[in-house]
Order: sequence, then structure tokens, then C-alpha cells
Amino acid sequence: MQDTHVSLAHGNGGRYMRELIEELFARHLANPRLDVDADAVAIPLPPGDVLVTTDGFTVQPLEFPGGDIGALAVHGTVNDLAVAGARPHYLTLNVFVEEGFEIAALERIVASLARAAREAGVAVAAGDTKVLRRGEGGGLYLATTGVGIREPGRRLGLREVRAGDRVLVSGPVGDHGVAVMLAREQFGLRGDLRSDAATVLPLTEALLGIDGLRFMRDPTRGGLATVANEIVRATGLDLHLDEAQIPVRQPVRAVCEMLGYDPLYLACEGRVVAVVAPETADAALAAWRELAGGTEAALVGTLSEARNRAHAILRTPLGGERVLEELEDDPLPRIC
Repeated sequence: MQDTHVSLAHGNGGRYMRELIEELFARHLANPRLDVDADAVAIPLPPGDVLVTTDGFTVQPLEFPGGDIGALAVHGTVNDLAVAGARPHYLTLNVFVEEGFEIAALERIVASLARAAREAGVAVAAGDTKVLRRGEGGGLYLATTGVGIREPGRRLGLREVRAGDRVLVSGPVGDHGVAVMLAREQFGLRGDLRSDAATVLPLTEALLGIDGLRFMRDPTRGGLATVANEIVRATGLDLHLDEAQIPVRQPVRAVCEMLGYDPLYLACEGRVVAVVAPETADAALAAWRELAGGTEAALVGTLSEARNRAHAILRTPLGGERVLEELEDDPLPRIC
């Protein structure tokens, strides 16, 4: 390709669009299932329950310490399948690129997306590209759909959660939200904190073999506090979180203290919240701590019968308690 920037011609179905697809997208995403000349492709799947998920990505900036919108699109989709107990197999990719976007930046992002897909063991089987007029988009938006297979008969979900169950988190919370905010250089702040964006597949597969696994969720938008409220709302149980046990990196804590944010509401992109039976909680924690992505995993909470109306309750280091209310505003828009 001789072009340096995306033009409307790259979305008109003609030669420029063909060159963009063949010389940029197909070159990086090449795999046996990707056929850029076909309207639809067959995807062979092993036996099991077929799970499907879909997601959109509008993060700003498009590249940030620890990741970019391309890798984030793969991780976000793969992780939704993984926490549902599935092994991801295929992705589709929709690209909405703004007129004037730099081709070199697009290639970096697509190459990063391709690396993340290979590392997660998934193939991009289909895709589509649209070019938006200048000023009608945020540079680049991505939308994905993921397909995975779950072992037949596996019982995993909020309906399985019981009073007495324990809550685990696989690592420090809030890294992604603060890393993206620092990359925007808002409020004159800078730092070297990196996003936690990564596939959580090793973490979820480590727990699938443990009896007593009830539920898993990746705490993206809204963070740990939002997952806690989802559990409470679905089960009618109180969820007691111990603030002293929740891992939060010092740079994240410092930024939150300066700006008035609560790290429990900030997005993660490479963490898992799991609910397990009390008798297997220690085994689940040990399994996570043996993995590179789970060395800072912690037991952070317990579910109990509600006193009156069910709440997510945070126990402070001083022994007090406060209710973690459901998120209403958006402290950090376009975080994923």
C-alpha cells in the first residue's frame, strides 16, 4: 500500500478497499478460516455447549501503557467467554475507522490484535470494515463477536451462589482505569502504571477443575464494586468485602486519593472475580497464586443471608462498614 492515511475510498468496495483488506488485515490475521473473498465461512467446533458473546471498544487513547484497542478487543471478548467456563475458538471483527486515520497506526493496532489472538488461541474467522467521514468517529472503533465451547452440563452462574460462599479476586484492581487516565494526561498527571489488559483464560481454567466453583466474572466497566452489586442483586444475599484484603497498587491508590475516585469502581481488563464454596476457597486461591497472572490473588469477601435488603458492604481497616452503592455516573468514560 502506498497510502499513508485512510480515505473514504478505502470503504467503497473497490481497489483501495481490497488493498486495505488484503495487505493489512488479512496479512496480519491470516489463518485457515479467514477467507476475504467469502460472504460467510464454516467454523468447525468440538462437542459441547456453544457460547457466544459480543462487545464494542471505543477506548481513548487508542494506545496506552500495557495495551491498545486491538489487543483489548481480543482480551475483552475472550475473557467474557472464559469467565463463563468456555474455551474461546473464534472471533469476528468489525472495524470502524475514521477518514484521515494514519495507516501506520492502524497497522500497529491490527498487528497487536493478531498477536493477542494467537496468544489466546483464537482465530479471526470473519470481519468487516467501514470508513466514517472525518469528524464522525473517534479515530477507530472495534466490535467483536466471540464463539467458544463449554463442557456439557457444567453448572456455573449466579444461580449457583450460596450463603457462606467466599469471593476471590485474581489480582490488584483499578490498574486499567488509572493507566488509561494517565495516558490521557488529564489533570496534569503522568505515570508509568501499565494496564492489566490480558487474557484471563489461564486463571479461569485453573478453577474449572476445582469442586465448588460457583461463578466467575471479569470486573471491567464499574470494577469490583459493580460485580459485587450484580451478585447481591441476583442472589438476595449480603456480600461483605474486607477492604484490607483487596489488592490495590500504591500508584492507583494515590491517584484515587488525589482525584476522589474509588479504585473499587475502576475498570480491570485482566482480572477475575470468582465465587467458590467455603471448603474449596483455599485451594482456589492456591491454584491462582501458582500462575503468573494470579500471584497477588486474594480472598476478599463472604456472602451471607441479608439482614434486611441485600447490600454489598465494605468493611474498612478501622472496623467500620459502608455500603457500596451501584454505580450511577461514569467517572472515566471510554475506558474500554
